[in-house]
Amino acid sequence: MSLTLHQFPISHYCEKVRWALDHKGLDYRIKNHLPGPHLRKISKLAGQSSVPVLEHDGQVVQGSAAIISYLDERFVQHSLTPAEPALREQALRWEAFCDEQIGPHLRRYCYDTLLHHPDIVIPFFAKGGPLWGRWFLRAVFPKLQGIMRKAMAIREPQVTQSREIVEQALRELHEATRGRDYLVGERFTRADLAAASLLAPLFMPPEYGLDWPAQMPEPLQGWVDSQQPLLAWPSGLYRRHR
Repeated sequence: MSLTLHQFPISHYCEKVRWALDHKGLDYRIKNHLPGPHLRKISKLAGQSSVPVLEHDGQVVQGSAAIISYLDERFVQHSLTPAEPALREQALRWEAFCDEQIGPHLRRYCYDTLLHHPDIVIPFFAKGGPLWGRWFLRAVFPKLQGIMRKAMAIREPQVTQSREIVEQALRELHEATRGRDYLVGERFTRADLAAASLLAPLFMPPEYGLDWPAQMPEPLQGWVDSQQPLLAWPSGLYRRHR
């Protein structure tokens, strides 16, 4: 058995897969890629340029949800997908909600601030990569920042709209877990894993594997502070299950 995860260490979708692999107790190798140079390599491997991508014994699976489904099919221990059909449907629906309503919008809102701070994001991008990674990223950062802003539509009014979408998603998760430990049933599932991992950059858990700064730059940190009451549940999942 050979499992290789192609990833960006900073990506919360990649953290989602790392957590799933660790939850199942699987041995795997990580291949960290640099933003920009990854485009050709990942497209050649998987058909599209996005990570995460999992290689396993000749199989290539792209995307966090597809990877978790694949892992649950091939490695049944500690399944993240409920067996009961109704609970399975709920878990998949919540995961899709988080993938769509949190993942891309939180990324857009955070990068709107962070791309003004290369001293923070370059170490995130370069972590675990080639020795020349930081030098390369410093040299190309002005161009890379422009490419990222265009690709992710990091501009107004989209940035404000994304912040509002994340705030609404946080309220919905808070209401759904009021008096409950988990989103679906009575145990930890892919729904909980998706919510917690995709929100993790807001509470910066050490288990994520990054060297987080003491705090994020403003105005991002001020907004994060305002959301703290709604982050108690996902941060608690990290303490209990990560």
